[in-house]
Order: sequence, then C-alpha cells, then structure tokens
Amino acid sequence: MESDKPVKSNSRKAFKYRGMKCLNCGHPLDLSDRYCSYCSQLNTKKQLSLKDFIEEFIGSVLVYDSRLRYTLKDLLFKPGTITKNYVNGQRLKYANPFRFFLSVSIIYFLLQSLLTSLAPNSNPFINFNNDGNKVSLDSLGSKNVVFTNEDGKKDTLKIADSGVVLNKDTLSKKEKKTKENFKFITEEDLDTIQWSNRIIERFVFYRDFYEVYEIKDASMALDSMKHKNTSFNRWVYNKNSAIDRISDDPFGFANYMMQKVPFFLFFFTPMYAFFFWLFYSKTNYTYMEHMVFIFHIFSFIFLAMLISLLPDMLFGQDVFSTLLFGLVGPFYFYKALRNFYKQNRLITIIKFVFLNIVFWFSSTIAALLFFAVTAATY
Repeated sequence: MESDKPVKSNSRKAFKYRGMKCLNCGHPLDLSDRYCSYCSQLNTKKQLSLKDFIEEFIGSVLVYDSRLRYTLKDLLFKPGTITKNYVNGQRLKYANPFRFFLSVSIIYFLLQSLLTSLAPNSNPFINFNNDGNKVSLDSLGSKNVVFTNEDGKKDTLKIADSGVVLNKDTLSKKEKKTKENFKFITEEDLDTIQWSNRIIERFVFYRDFYEVYEIKDASMALDSMKHKNTSFNRWVYNKNSAIDRISDDPFGFANYMMQKVPFFLFFFTPMYAFFFWLFYSKTNYTYMEHMVFIFHIFSFIFLAMLISLLPDMLFGQDVFSTLLFGLVGPFYFYKALRNFYKQNRLITIIKFVFLNIVFWFSSTIAALLFFAVTAATY
C-alpha cells in the first residue's frame, strides 16, 4: 500500500505538512490521510517550490495511466470486447469513450499538420505528376500551370495550393457576366419564387453582381441593387469574400474543414446510433450503449490512422492507410459486431452489409450539410 511507504521529511507528502481539511474541497481529513477521500487531492500545506513542480510534472508524464493502457490494448486488439466490458460496468478500467474519441482524433489532425509542415513537399491530400492532358502540382505553393488548349495555343493558369487533376477542358475559364448581359432581379421578383429556390437564386444573383460590379461592401451593394438591407441579405452578400478565399486557396479550405471532422463525427454518431438501435432492437442494449460502441469504432479508426501516418509520410505512399481502410477496417468492424452483440455469423454479415450501406448513405447526406455549414461559417 502507498500509505505504508516511507516518505522523505522534505516531501510534500510528509506528515508535518498535512492538514485537517482538504484545501481543494474543504472535506475534513485526519493527519493520517495522505489524500482526500472525497476529491483525491494530496493532503499537504507545503508551498509549491520549483523542485516540487518539476517532480510533479515529470511524474505526471512518466507515470503510465492504467486506464490508457487498457483502453489502447483492448481497443486495438479486442474489437467489441472493450465496449462490452464498459457497458457491463468496468468504467474505471477504461478511458471515457466520448472524451477518448475527441482526444485521439484531435491529436491525429494536429500530428498530421505538424508532419506536413516539416515536409512541405508532401501534400496531405493528393499528389499528381504531369501526365499527358493532366496538370498537377507537387507542392502546396502557388505556381503557374502552362497548358495547350484545343486551338493549339498555350495558356497559363495560376492555381494556389492545389493537388487535384485538371484536364484541358476544365482549365477553360468560365464565361463571366458583363454589365451588358447582366440582368437585375428585384426583391419583388424573388418574392414570387418558392422559398427554397429563392435562397439559391439570391446567392447566385449576389455572386454575379459581386463579380460584375466588384462592390465588396454589402450595404453599398444592397443599396445599388435596391434590395432590403437586412442582416440575412448582408450575410448572403458577404459570403462572396468566403467564396473568393475558397477559390484562391481550395486546399486551405479543405484543411479548415478537415480539422472539424472530429466534431462532425461526434454529432453524426447519434444519428448513426439510431440505426443500430433499430437493427439490434431485440438486444438489451440501450441507445447510449450503441453510441459507446460507435465511438469505440471511430476511435479505432483514428488510432489506426495515427499509427500509419508516420510510415505513409516516410515512404511517400499510402500503403498502410490503404490496408487500413481496405482490409483491416472492415474486418475489425465485423469482429466488433460479433463480439459485442453475440449474434451468429450469417446474421452478423447481413447486418454488417446493411450498416455499411446505411453509414455511407447517411454520412454522405450529413457531409453535404457539414460542408454547407462549414462554408457558411468560413
């Protein structure tokens, strides 16, 4: 027992520094108590010295948390078992599934950004080489791309932070509206359009006006268009500057959006858990216990991506992440379903297929909404 271990006379745990109540929560203590039985804080009145601070810091870093050890071991090598143990009452043995998911996903994106900054020639998304009609960039820096159009003339296009494949056809500039062919749409005209189409029409009209007249001030533009100077109309018009930033730096926006993926999955999980609750309605598990299962699955994905991040970066190929999503991921999900829900192989395979279909369908819809919200707040 730790309470039986002798301590040094100058240690913060020494008997002479103990008090009769906890300095953190005020809970009454005995001088024999090294820690508060209510909040677990060390029972000491000794002033914090630099030596004490450094010792506590190093101790907190080096001491291996058993909950983290069990969580990592069971999450990686015992699919579904960690969830079964957790919902059966082994809560102190494992890290909180919701907090652990957010932590490991945020760590993944932070580490990815760090490795990308250390290797600037490495694109975190897609890299391509110049191949025939394809135009590409091997770095994140802006550069001019020279291509030959259908008339046999050479043209130049400046692309910023891009790594996508561009064909000759896609490099032709969109015909812009001019003041001569620009058609004004009044508020009265918009009021005659159905509500959902009216919003889209307003966005398109404000974008065209912005490109033709290049008025950046929303209030001035609305006054020129004779449109109501409402907060919504100003917000719609101000989105033009966000569109400019996205078109100038598409991968900057992609990075911005990717950093919010953990929060997207966090809020998407309750919707996905609803289908688990339907598919496994005959089990005794509650809706929240299905959510715990999903958070453990997502946590495994981010852990596996963390493990494969460095090798993929070093070798310049996505071999490990391809194996993860192509082979390990589906097998892990199947085994997790089998171990947690304890149904036979045929039923598990059928539900495995249906749940994958539901996931891709529902996540696509949720991702579109997520993209719209992210773009609206960019």
